[in-house]
Amino acid sequence: MKMIVHLWSYLYRNIFRFWLKWILRQLTGKCELQRICDGSMKRAERTLRIEHSLESSKCKALQRAVYSSKDDVEKCVALIIEQKKINTQKDAVFASKLQLSLLQISGCKKLYSAVEELRKQPYNSDNKEHEEQLMELWNLLMPHEKLKARITKQWCDIGFQGDDPKTDFRGMGMLGLTNLLYFSKHYPREARQILSRSNNPKLGYSYAIVGINLTEMAYNLLKNGHLRTHFYNLVPGEPQMKDFHQFYCYLAYEFDKFWFEEKPESIMYFNQYREKFHEKVKKHLLDYDVVLALRNEI
Repeated sequence: MKMIVHLWSYLYRNIFRFWLKWILRQLTGKCELQRICDGSMKRAERTLRIEHSLESSKCKALQRAVYSSKDDVEKCVALIIEQKKINTQKDAVFASKLQLSLLQISGCKKLYSAVEELRKQPYNSDNKEHEEQLMELWNLLMPHEKLKARITKQWCDIGFQGDDPKTDFRGMGMLGLTNLLYFSKHYPREARQILSRSNNPKLGYSYAIVGINLTEMAYNLLKNGHLRTHFYNLVPGEPQMKDFHQFYCYLAYEFDKFWFEEKPESIMYFNQYREKFHEKVKKHLLDYDVVLALRNEI
């Protein structure tokens, strides 16, 4: 069965797709990219199909367009118009729609690079900025309680594993701390409410550790391309780091709701329910209209 699927995929990519595109161009007078831009598709579906069309092209110049930088987008649009012999006087909106989609595509790749760079940056207790961010996280979550020392069991009160949080950031580096801090800064009421709920005697979980775990989930969804639909619908151009942080806030908020709705027997089942939540989010991201924004209704 797998051999048949692979054979069909090969034949479609290398033979049938070429002739199908040729026939449609003869019938409509427009290339595949024009037909995509002509359609009534919403932003994400259009950009995803343009991305697929360029990646599937036999023309190396068109393939490279999906890796263009923001500064090169206009040149790529002009090159595509030249290569495809598109009459822009007859098709006045093509260039602007294609340019917007290329900005979104290049923006997602640029965002991943920025997120990856932050993830690879280890937490350094000798770095003043890192230490200040960690102290700010504590003050935002525990405004009425002062830390007795830098290394203290009090860190467990906000869900770290031991008396020095730096060891918990190893997997996600500064990305984990930045996500936790962004949520606490921009949604302080929600962050404190979720922290309070995480101390539930029956359904409790380690707030900070779960938060870093959700950072890993957000990072992998971005890395594997699942977040493109969300960003293409959300941002009319290049998604920024704040857009990634906002998605993390959605995960933190929705996971807490999910956990209490599911009522796991024990924290020992965390990985099982984490994966169930992960699959739920991925299913949402298959919807061309999806925008996963935080809703303030705990």
